[in-house]
Amino acid sequence: MKETNVQLADGGDPRAIEAFPVSFAIFAMARSHKALAGILLRKLDLYPNQDIILMALWNQEGLSEKALQETLQVDHSTVAKSIKRMETAGLIVSRKSDRDRRVTLVSLTELGKEIYQRVLNAWTELEHRTIGALAISEQAAFVALAQKIEPKLRGQISLIENK
Repeated sequence: MKETNVQLADGGDPRAIEAFPVSFAIFAMARSHKALAGILLRKLDLYPNQDIILMALWNQEGLSEKALQETLQVDHSTVAKSIKRMETAGLIVSRKSDRDRRVTLVSLTELGKEIYQRVLNAWTELEHRTIGALAISEQAAFVALAQKIEPKLRGQISLIENK
C-alpha cells in the first residue's frame, strides 16, 4: 500500500494510518469537507443540516418532519430543534396536516427561498473547492468509488445495529 500523508490530529499512533489507510483517508477528507461546508454555511447564519432541510423543502408544498428525519438520517429531536430554529429565523413555517392532525408539515417562507439560492451558491463554491485539484476523469472515478462504498457501509449500519 502506498504511504499516506494523513496525520492524526490528536497525535495518536501513526501506525493506525498505515493499518487502515482507506478509513483514515475517508475520515480525514470528510472532516475537512464538513469543516469547510460549516464555514460557508455559517456565513449564511445556518446551523448544520439546515441547508439540507432547505434543499429538501424546495418546490414542496409541505414535507413532514418524519420525511425530513429520513432525508437527514438523524433522530426526531435533531429535526425538531432545526425546525424550531428555522421557524424563529423566518425561513420555514410549519402547520398540521389537513389529512392527519398528528403530522406536522413544513414548508419554506419567501425568506427561506431566498436563503435556498444562497445555499446553492455555497454548495457550488464547496464543490469547486473540493474538486479543484482533480481532473474530470479523477472526479468521475472518485464518485464511482464513493457510490460503490457508501451503500455497503449503509448496509453494515443496520446489520450491526440489529445485533
